[in-house]
Amino acid sequence: MLVQKNVPLQAFNTFHILAKAHALARISNVTDVQTLLATPEWAQMQKFVLGGGSNVVLTGDVKPLVLKVEVMGRRCVGETAKAFIVEAGGGENWHEFVAWTLAQGYLGLENLALIPGTVGAAPVQNIGAYGVELQDRFDSLDAIDLRTGVVFTLNAAQCAFGYRDSIFKHTSASDVLAGHQALGLKDRALILRVRFALPKPWKPVLGYADIDKKVAAYGGSQPTAQQVFDWVCEIRQAKLPNPEVLGNAGSFFKNPTVTAEQCADIIARDPKVVHYVLADGSVKLAAGWLIDSCGWRGKSVGQAGVYEKQALVLVNRGAINGPDGATGGEVMTLAKAIQTSVYERFGILLEIEPVVI
Repeated sequence: MLVQKNVPLQAFNTFHILAKAHALARISNVTDVQTLLATPEWAQMQKFVLGGGSNVVLTGDVKPLVLKVEVMGRRCVGETAKAFIVEAGGGENWHEFVAWTLAQGYLGLENLALIPGTVGAAPVQNIGAYGVELQDRFDSLDAIDLRTGVVFTLNAAQCAFGYRDSIFKHTSASDVLAGHQALGLKDRALILRVRFALPKPWKPVLGYADIDKKVAAYGGSQPTAQQVFDWVCEIRQAKLPNPEVLGNAGSFFKNPTVTAEQCADIIARDPKVVHYVLADGSVKLAAGWLIDSCGWRGKSVGQAGVYEKQALVLVNRGAINGPDGATGGEVMTLAKAIQTSVYERFGILLEIEPVVI
């Protein structure tokens, strides 16, 4: 395993921001990590785990040692009365893995089609779309401690999944490996493999307006998993820019959750606010609608802009392989201006979804 110096990262982040890693190591197995930790030059250095770069904003050159996850492999590792247990390496492309599961007859991930990134990054973000979150299909994962080199396994409860959240996004002094309650594994763990419990028998997860329109056009009968997969791809392609054409990191802000009273107050002032009542009585607001209502759709700061078709997405208007694209500074200036605008109008502070480094 070779550690490379001064590695360009423009091709390794879907925003295509021009930046370099002071040092980068490609991780394809456990031994690669353990070798690094046994090397004095790298053992004590701060580390940054990089998957597909689809949820990252680089604001400058990356000083920590970048660990580019390239652990591969896809297989069915077991079966229960209720589910197939399917495993994938952390470096596998997420969408390609979803397509593979369908081709093998393992159903249940189709609503999560075309989400950019890698399998190993999916639990960190607890990715979700169209009524399904990763935690709904999660079985367990294997990770390696970046301080000790010890490999450990976590189940769903130990991952502490929340809305676009997990144990991997929080820091803590607690020691999960010693059996203590841990509040976070941020910057401490690298996910090697993830296992999913894919249900049998399978039934489609419907109920979202865009999917229901597809079902109605289809004739109203129950669709197959492949049809749901195809529909989700069509919907996402119509709404969201392809990062290989227009640099972006997907949804830039989380949809905020407010109390029923707060929502009623906003509705009194803006009756058209897009909102969804949750099971606990709280209300989720559509961040894209809030941003759009503040007039940001299509606006830009330098080469960073708000996507014309979906205000929730910030984009890089420069050439994806060129030197004149958006800087991380421009992206964050635009993001902060949007946050201020939404807060002043609605009293809601939008939370940024990507990791800013």
